[in-house]
Amino acid sequence: MFEAQQKQNSSKLGMWIGVAVIIVVVAALAYYVMGPKGTSKSNSAASAASTSSAPAASADPVKDLRVVSVKMDKDVTGNIAVWSVDLRNMSHAYAYKDIAYQTTYLGADNSVLAQNTGKINLSLDPGEEQTAQFRDLLYPSGTALFKFNVTGASASQ
Repeated sequence: MFEAQQKQNSSKLGMWIGVAVIIVVVAALAYYVMGPKGTSKSNSAASAASTSSAPAASADPVKDLRVVSVKMDKDVTGNIAVWSVDLRNMSHAYAYKDIAYQTTYLGADNSVLAQNTGKINLSLDPGEEQTAQFRDLLYPSGTALFKFNVTGASASQ
């Protein structure tokens, strides 16, 4: 008689302990998932507020101009490399124009087959994103990989 009642009490206690453990795990998981995001939002808002009130140190087009996507094809004749580059100005203070670039064509063994530099006649205001298309140079035979890098630009506030 006592054993049945004791088993019943211990099973209820075990159930409550299990429920408490699950609640603690769910709360910890919710804090882990939501905690850092909320903190980074408030930190980024605070840094944005301090950035907008303080003057920017200097323009850095290599850092501010982000390459969102790059596509390289050949023209109709198959001889000239044609690039389509999507650029975004991540700066909050500077507009950029006459964007300088470097293209690199690599072989299968990562050896440089050709490099070219040039300027894209494009103007990007703060936060703006645009796509530029341009013809580069004769497409090197044996090209396995290609790279596009922003090397500079003219900045204005």
